[in-house]
Amino acid sequence: MNYFAIALEDAAGSSSSAGLISTLLMVAVVVVAFYFFLIRPQKKRDREINEMRDSLCVGDEVTTIGGIIGKIVSIKDETCMIETGRDRVRIRFLKSAIRCVDVPAEAERARIAALKAEEEKKEAEEKARLEAQQAAGKEAMKAGKKKKKKSSSVGQEEVMTAVQTETPDNSSESAEGADKSNTTAGDNKAESAKGAPEEAPSQDSEKA
Repeated sequence: MNYFAIALEDAAGSSSSAGLISTLLMVAVVVVAFYFFLIRPQKKRDREINEMRDSLCVGDEVTTIGGIIGKIVSIKDETCMIETGRDRVRIRFLKSAIRCVDVPAEAERARIAALKAEEEKKEAEEKARLEAQQAAGKEAMKAGKKKKKKSSSVGQEEVMTAVQTETPDNSSESAEGADKSNTTAGDNKAESAKGAPEEAPSQDSEKA
């Protein structure tokens, strides 16, 4: 009987120690799970938020914990001035009140630079198009002037040709007129020569 009682006591002691060990193991598993699934991610988020708040700079578009969206215009110690709304209302907040950065200043600068580059590209294209139109207009004007000059030269040539064709006719007419005048003058001389001998005997007869 004594041996049996001792064996039962040993079994009870071993079972209680095994239950205690299993309980301790369960508690340890729960603590580890809490650490990896709750505490560690929260610490990581807190560290990222602190880094974000420490890296705030002028020009960042941020959202506060209260839901106000604006752009940082100045930073002083642990506070920052946010400009928001169409009226550009400025409100000072603690850095700890900033929940997240929506648009970093570098991204905003890059976006503005991209917009500016696009505008410059459009202006360059518009300028090139206008220059091409002006060049085409000048070429058209030059071609019109050349055509006009060519047509005027052709007209002058035609006029000169017409004048040259009319000049021989006039010269022939003047030559015919000269021939006629010469003929008339010769006839007049002949008549005067004929009349002179007839008058001479009449004068001689009168003297006699």
